[in-house]
Amino acid sequence: MQSRTHTCGQLRASDVNKEVKLVGWLENFREVGSNLGFIVLRDFYGTTQIVVETEEMMKVVKPITKESTISVVGVVRERSSKNPKQDTGDIEVVPSEIKVLGKCRYNELPFEINHSRNADETARLRYRYLDLRNPEVKKNIVLRSNVIAALRKAMTEHGFMEITTPILTASSPEGARDYLVPARKHPGKFYALPQAPQQFKQLLMVSGIDRYFQIAPCFRDEDARGDRSPGEFYQLDMEMAFASQEDVFAILEDVLPPVFAKYGTYNRASEAPFKRIPYLESMEKYGSDKPDLRIDLTADDATELLSDVGFEPFNDNVIKAVVVSDFKESRKFIDKTCEEVEVQAGNKVYWFRVDDNLEIVGGISKFVKPKKDEVIEKLGLKAGDLVLVCAGKKTLAQKTSGVIIKTFGAKVPGHMDKEQYSFCWIVDFPMYEIGEESGELEFCHNPFSMPSGGLETLLKAERGEIDPLTITADQYDLVCNGVELSSGAVRNHDPEIMVKAFELVRLCEDDVKAKFPAMYNAFCYGAPPHAGIAPGVDRMVMLLAGEDSIREIIPFPMNKNAQDIMTGAPSEVSEHQLEELHIKVDLPEEKEEQ
Repeated sequence: MQSRTHTCGQLRASDVNKEVKLVGWLENFREVGSNLGFIVLRDFYGTTQIVVETEEMMKVVKPITKESTISVVGVVRERSSKNPKQDTGDIEVVPSEIKVLGKCRYNELPFEINHSRNADETARLRYRYLDLRNPEVKKNIVLRSNVIAALRKAMTEHGFMEITTPILTASSPEGARDYLVPARKHPGKFYALPQAPQQFKQLLMVSGIDRYFQIAPCFRDEDARGDRSPGEFYQLDMEMAFASQEDVFAILEDVLPPVFAKYGTYNRASEAPFKRIPYLESMEKYGSDKPDLRIDLTADDATELLSDVGFEPFNDNVIKAVVVSDFKESRKFIDKTCEEVEVQAGNKVYWFRVDDNLEIVGGISKFVKPKKDEVIEKLGLKAGDLVLVCAGKKTLAQKTSGVIIKTFGAKVPGHMDKEQYSFCWIVDFPMYEIGEESGELEFCHNPFSMPSGGLETLLKAERGEIDPLTITADQYDLVCNGVELSSGAVRNHDPEIMVKAFELVRLCEDDVKAKFPAMYNAFCYGAPPHAGIAPGVDRMVMLLAGEDSIREIIPFPMNKNAQDIMTGAPSEVSEHQLEELHIKVDLPEEKEEQ
């Protein structure tokens, strides 16, 4: 027990009359009279009330500043006024000795420890070590530790070997900006911090490792979002040799639900098998490749139904309709919520309702009324339904319908079963797409996924027998409550298939060898079919904790500008350090203010 007999969360009525020694932080001191005061002593495990009853002890306690660390030796007694909200609320300690172990040298704290979550975010990040003293903040870090331990235990029990892969590696085009590290012994050359252990884990499969995993740090120089921390993040990285998509699904469907059910804010989680939704169907039906299946709303294609009603925004556009049943909210509610959708989607939302007499009223009803019977039949409408409609090019219409579903589903009572973790797999991603800037065929997602149908499918596309845009990849995303937890794939382990896949986007074998030499060469030595996935640990814990910001579950997070304002990172370095690395800093000149 280190320098204590008990923790501040441990003592109970059964400990009455014991002499104990406690250590911790002086959270609060309340002076009731000249010879009576109450200390709240806090450590990692909880709080205990210390009762000061003598003039001598009052002289010791009064000069001690809040948040100083102290040790208390005393006798446990039963409290006359118990506190049922506190684990140690049946007892208190009468001290015979109090010593200061570490003095807090400031009378004013940046914020009240137990209310730190109400403080300015900059202050919380600058004094994160104080923020973490708040039990409400600390519990997320404890949760993170417990979840990682549970994941590690489950993966080991499923026969996976934990292997750490290099942090200093070579730069490779993986979609985000690299963090570069200058190589002192190799002037002008740089290491890169890994965006993911992708190549290394595939090389482990070639090496003969059958099942690999690690809690992997990943580094990407990208902007922050609510569910994405800038700089670094962690993922449960895994790969399996001689494996298919079904093998990967079986592992995660066995590993994740118990963890979510045990540690989550909600105690319900999807059971295996998780629902599988093809990518194109997900975009059509849910307006997103990250559907939140806790919401029962879906989108219908109403292009053929409403394109000829004489409403100008519908002309020559894809039209999507979302039906909200049993709608009882006001016109003001509709308008306000539609405005929220429009801000998020960048597209206009229209509406009409079906009244108790099955008449179409409100919004754009005058354009829809002439086709009332057909509209009611095709959309399956009944009295009390609200119909939300959007139009635009296909991707914009789909995106807008997705925002409608998410926004109205969360706000209209009865359409979201919130208190659960609802998982699904998004499958059958397109292998290729037409690039917005280039106007030419490009990889849609991961270029190293195995094309469905293998080499024969690629050869058919090359011969013009099929459209390359119809080729799907053996790639999959794991989604939970509208949050993408992970992407994974059956890997393209055959050099011949890999080269052919790249040839369709105008890259030859030499390009593949130059960009990915280690992986290409390794695959030429007999690579096993393999597949894997890497659920994000940070996002997982964020969902389990019920937090909206990922910074709440990271011990020492950066701010939105990728700065650690507690340590001052990133920071300038000395000229001597730059000279050792053969680096010269050439900053753009600041423009003079007009």
